[in-house]
Amino acid sequence: MFRKLRITIGTLFFAGITLLLLDFTGALHGWLSWMAKVQFLPAVMALNLAVIAALALITLIFGRIYCSVICPLGVFQDVIAHFGASHKRRHNNNKPYSWSPEKRWLRYIIWVLFLAALIIGIQAIVALLAPYSAWGRIVQNLLQPVILLGNNLLAAIAERTGSYAFYSREVWMRSLPTFIIAAVTLIVLIVLAWRGGRTYCNTVCPVGTTLSLLSRFAMFRPVIDADKCRNCKKCEHNCKASCINIAAHKIDYSRCVDCFNCLEDCQFDALKYRFAWGRGTVSKKAEKPAAAPNAEGQNARRAFITGAALAAGSIALSAQEKKTDGGLAVLLDKKAPEREVPVTPPGSKSVKDFYSRCTACQLCVAACPNNVLRPSATLEHLMQPEMSYERGYCRPECTRCSEVCPSGAISRISREEKTQYHVGLAIINRELCVAESGTHCGNCARHCPAAAIEMVHTGDAEHQRPVVNENLCIGCGACENLCPVRPLSAITVVGRHNHLNEN
Repeated sequence: MFRKLRITIGTLFFAGITLLLLDFTGALHGWLSWMAKVQFLPAVMALNLAVIAALALITLIFGRIYCSVICPLGVFQDVIAHFGASHKRRHNNNKPYSWSPEKRWLRYIIWVLFLAALIIGIQAIVALLAPYSAWGRIVQNLLQPVILLGNNLLAAIAERTGSYAFYSREVWMRSLPTFIIAAVTLIVLIVLAWRGGRTYCNTVCPVGTTLSLLSRFAMFRPVIDADKCRNCKKCEHNCKASCINIAAHKIDYSRCVDCFNCLEDCQFDALKYRFAWGRGTVSKKAEKPAAAPNAEGQNARRAFITGAALAAGSIALSAQEKKTDGGLAVLLDKKAPEREVPVTPPGSKSVKDFYSRCTACQLCVAACPNNVLRPSATLEHLMQPEMSYERGYCRPECTRCSEVCPSGAISRISREEKTQYHVGLAIINRELCVAESGTHCGNCARHCPAAAIEMVHTGDAEHQRPVVNENLCIGCGACENLCPVRPLSAITVVGRHNHLNEN
């Protein structure tokens, strides 16, 4: 029963978060965005104390059920481990895994490195190791393009039948370094999960290590009854965390992720999930007689159901927020200019604040309908989003990224509040601007939604040139995107360090 309940809740979380990362229409964000906010690292970055306290309390009471039901990367590893174990059973005499001691030195070196990077602000290392960020990169870079291609195929078929049930979306590579990192991460995860089950969770993952410090003292846990155990080692050989040592009748609770496979594998009723604070092995002789038959098992089931409900319910409530609602010439592709200061999305207070909070989960990149956000390729902000305007601009009515950000890097803002954020400033390159040569253009002035660009007369009464009003420019990038000059636009948006204080 415990295993089925774990699989059911884990499947719901895994499907929900994956759909959230794939949803380019924005239809699911109002319903599922809370699932991203209850992930451990986004909650820490957002200083969401309610979620952090709930996750810590759940781990102290019920063990690392977070890793088995809430973390999408953990559920993904379970899927791969299931097929890997099935393969091993056919070729290894029904012994997929075996007990192995904790690789503590490696585990805590990675954990200290992660904490140091988090404190110092080296977000590339934080994003590389964080499980939720890793899954976001995999889905956004590897899976979403496949979904978009399928969507475009349906759109083409629908168009031929006169239907507009689907609309085509552009498929393009937003960042080659991030794509490579996502692909390598996926390969490493598959290899580790196939061969060793939860090796990544119990050796590499810093969230798993953090929760393991609490799970050692969990009140409810799987417990071995030494009197009933026949040392068949079936539970040990099927433990994907490799944390059951039948020879010593012990379980390493720092690595146990509460998958409950061992409970179903035991044919002698020697393993039970029960209240056992401070005890890892149970001897029937040392125990008091039970008050009623099966009472212990019923209490354990109630305990796990309570824990699962708490994990899926209370942290969801604590994370929820109130919702308010012609010619033949070859056209060169636009190229991104070099920006001394990156442009970060409206809703971020400053460039520094944004990059110190962003977990690089790619959720805002996946949600952006205007192709403005993409992962940075610079070493300083590797994989973290930045704005660039070769394929679109930040439309004034769109606040999608602020609605989905789970870490607080982008504050939730309304359309009216968005105009208060001056994320960038348009700079005109007079050498490239066609208006400087007497050509009538004015494209930037016509399309500026903030009316920050004006065409003014020069010495020639008929000659006009664009001029930017710095106080009005909000950095939306419409001018850069719609400038006819290619491959580099004659007008470039550079980032402002502070978005609310500068004018």
